[in-house]
Amino acid sequence: MTDERTAAQAPARGPAWADLGVAFGVVALGAIAAWQTTEIPTSAYAAVGPRAFAWVASVMMLVMGGFLVVDALRGGWSHAIDDFGEVDWRGGLWMIGALAANAALIDLEIPGVGTVGFIIASTVLFTLTARAFNSTRLARDAAIGFALTVVAYVGFDRVLGYKIGTGIIERLI
Repeated sequence: MTDERTAAQAPARGPAWADLGVAFGVVALGAIAAWQTTEIPTSAYAAVGPRAFAWVASVMMLVMGGFLVVDALRGGWSHAIDDFGEVDWRGGLWMIGALAANAALIDLEIPGVGTVGFIIASTVLFTLTARAFNSTRLARDAAIGFALTVVAYVGFDRVLGYKIGTGIIERLI
């Protein structure tokens, strides 16, 4: 006979207080986002404006926070961390480097050439992020990142009219 327990026979767990703190933090962020969404000015000419997407994000954050509260009251999720193994600090450092490189590059002015811009900075971000997830095919990752960022640039800048980091490559488009 085995000593395996079913979910119904498992010992009851009380609230996970640390997890509950994180859950309430997510709910608070959702509430702050909703409050700030009410401060976004509306325009009479747009049926769907910037408020719509901010409301979607706010509501999703509140709903997810609610699920986290329920999960924390049922025993939390902290015990599941052991299932993931060791933390990949090297990958985390690559991610930090990717974000720092993007922030540093997007408005970097190269004398005689111009601003680096969104496309190059975001391609570097994509490539370094892929490296953070242990990809060793940097040329392929850079090509994919470049293609995605060109599409994003055209979508935001040319289609929606939202100006994002015009630079060397963006002036050619």
